[in-house]
Amino acid sequence: MTQKYGFRFALLLLTLALTLTLSDAGERKPIRPAPRDKCPVCGMFVAKFQDWNAEIIFKDGSYAVFDGAKDMFKYYLELKRYNPSKTLGDIDSIYATDYYDLTLIDGTKAFFVIGSDVHGPMGRELIPFKEEGGARDFLKDHKGKAVLKFKEVTLEVIKKLDD
Repeated sequence: MTQKYGFRFALLLLTLALTLTLSDAGERKPIRPAPRDKCPVCGMFVAKFQDWNAEIIFKDGSYAVFDGAKDMFKYYLELKRYNPSKTLGDIDSIYATDYYDLTLIDGTKAFFVIGSDVHGPMGRELIPFKEEGGARDFLKDHKGKAVLKFKEVTLEVIKKLDD
């Protein structure tokens, strides 16, 4: 009888260890911006723009919230400028708000439309989508110029949006 409980206890410990290991691997859940949270790039209060929110959550639990994907990319691509105490390796999760269903999605897996006739709180914006098909439909419907993956967004792309 004790072997049976010993096995269950060992299985429970193994499950707990795997759960803790997986939770340290990333993917912190998105946060809901507080009314006083400001975008570290432009200084706007982010909670007013829930339909455009983007977030970077760090492994230590700290975070930065943005009034759109464009400012999130500025922060990400110039992290040393905006948050000198952090490195890209300190980032746990990145989120952007899907344009169609208004839910926070994994920003690193999102598709971003540039050059469309839809503007965000800070003017011309990268418009995020969870699905490439939605991004391509939006591109056609809103005179977009291109669909980019996360790694394809550069400072040059961002600067063109601000011109």
